[in-house]
Amino acid sequence: MVGEVKMLLRRRCSSALSRAARPARLLPVAVVAVMVIVIGLLVAPAGPVAAETIELTNGAMVRGKILVQKTDRIVVDLGFQVMEIPLDEVERVTDETGETGEGSSLVRSVDIYQIDSGREALSVKENMARCAEAVVQVRTPIALGSGFVIHSSGYVITNQHVVSGEHKLSITVFRQAENELEKVQFQKVRIVAMNPSLDLALLKIEDLDGQELRTVPLGDSAMLRQGQAVFAVGSPLGLDRSVSQGIVSLTNRVLSGSIYVQTTTEINPGNSGGPLFNLRGEVIGVNDLKLVGVGLEGLNFAIPVNGLKEFLANRSAFAFDPRNPNAGFRYNDPPRIDDSQRESQRDNETPSDATVAPPAGGVDS
Repeated sequence: MVGEVKMLLRRRCSSALSRAARPARLLPVAVVAVMVIVIGLLVAPAGPVAAETIELTNGAMVRGKILVQKTDRIVVDLGFQVMEIPLDEVERVTDETGETGEGSSLVRSVDIYQIDSGREALSVKENMARCAEAVVQVRTPIALGSGFVIHSSGYVITNQHVVSGEHKLSITVFRQAENELEKVQFQKVRIVAMNPSLDLALLKIEDLDGQELRTVPLGDSAMLRQGQAVFAVGSPLGLDRSVSQGIVSLTNRVLSGSIYVQTTTEINPGNSGGPLFNLRGEVIGVNDLKLVGVGLEGLNFAIPVNGLKEFLANRSAFAFDPRNPNAGFRYNDPPRIDDSQRESQRDNETPSDATVAPPAGGVDS
């Protein structure tokens, strides 16, 4: 009996040893590669993941990594879950250093203009490459000014005093072709709305014929700081595509009851209606006026862009109507007469024929 048990154990051990000696079945190469990658991800040390701070329009903040940006929303990795945020709810995106980064650029449309929450700050030279084509020249029979395109379908912003009293307007767009500069003129321009108190006007190019124009985004003038670098582009004295650079002297200078951004950036006749940019290429003001006089230098003023946004939001209240004398057309004053002329006019007047009522007692026979 004992001998039979020993013989059985020897057979089982030899069988196990023979199975162990067999060559292992090879796994497919793709499966092995996937296993290696997964194991590597599991055992690799977790490095720092760049995260952005997403400020929402309601004041809340979300911190996470933006995985993808779609046309109407962004997908954010919060670390423990993934969240989708509509672009309309995003106000601004900043990185860990507090600066907006190139990778976190978020362009969203607000009404007829755009906001880019994450444009990278560049030099003036680099900004001209991305902003210059959106700056236009506005002409009337008696005036010349500047403007900028806020919507690719042809909406243009300029000053009210540039187009006031006029209805025949033209706009020139400057396009950089491969080997030359193209000046494209549009003759069919309509005044959409004007606000004389803000000195702002909204124009619409009607003869684009399917073309789309380059645009510039609107920034936030509430974020401006004294000493911040800014630059202007326009057509001073008709010298188109001229650029000047300066700083913000004061963010809220009061002149004649209105708030302006005071800047050292040179603004001359012809710059009116043109954009004042920050180094992110965002419009933070509309160039409007300067103080001139003996010994005065560097006193230039722009309308804050937040005032422009308010004008655009309420443009229906300022809709242009050529039949309305308050709509911007100039009318000649009526002729005036002095007292002596008025007395002479009265003496020369003759009473008109009138029927005399009979006496209460009736008509005498």
